Amino acid sequence: MSRIGKKAVAIPQGVTVTLDGQTVAVKGPKGQLSWTVAEEIEVKQENGELTLSMRADTTRAHAMWGLSRTLVANMVQGVTQGYERTLELVGVGYRAAMKGSNLSMQLGFSHDVDIKPPEGVQFAVPKQTEIRISGIDKQVVGEIAAQIRRIRPPEPYKGKGVRYAGEKVRRKEGKKK
Repeated sequence: MSRIGKKAVAIPQGVTVTLDGQTVAVKGPKGQLSWTVAEEIEVKQENGELTLSMRADTTRAHAMWGLSRTLVANMVQGVTQGYERTLELVGVGYRAAMKGSNLSMQLGFSHDVDIKPPEGVQFAVPKQTEIRISGIDKQVVGEIAAQIRRIRPPEPYKGKGVRYAGEKVRRKEGKKK
């Protein structure tokens, strides 16, 4: 039995959840998200909370139960609080700036790297070496942060590159003479 799947998802004040067959739509102060739950999972709304249960005792139902509950809980949190990811630029001359709503970065290449935010995602540059990515969809925020990091991942000798805030880069020792 899934310990995560058994837990009910609390619906806070100001959030409306609409069930249309297998589609769960969540609307809150920050926006609206919807997702179609797998056929093996049944969703019920009662007493201000959502409960998910398996229709049949199959391997796929067990696999989808906890996943579905977590994705629905992430949607509820996204429309109420939102998600944020912070990246740090480490290296001489590495910096970021905003060009309108686009993010422009100098990462040691011969050209600037410009990134257009996907729908529902905002970039912020509080410092030249810090990028904040925020939005209501946890998956989209994490994916765009990973794409930016992939442009210039931290290298192990000097530690230069784009890293997540608080990420520890394992350093290697250089050549010996």
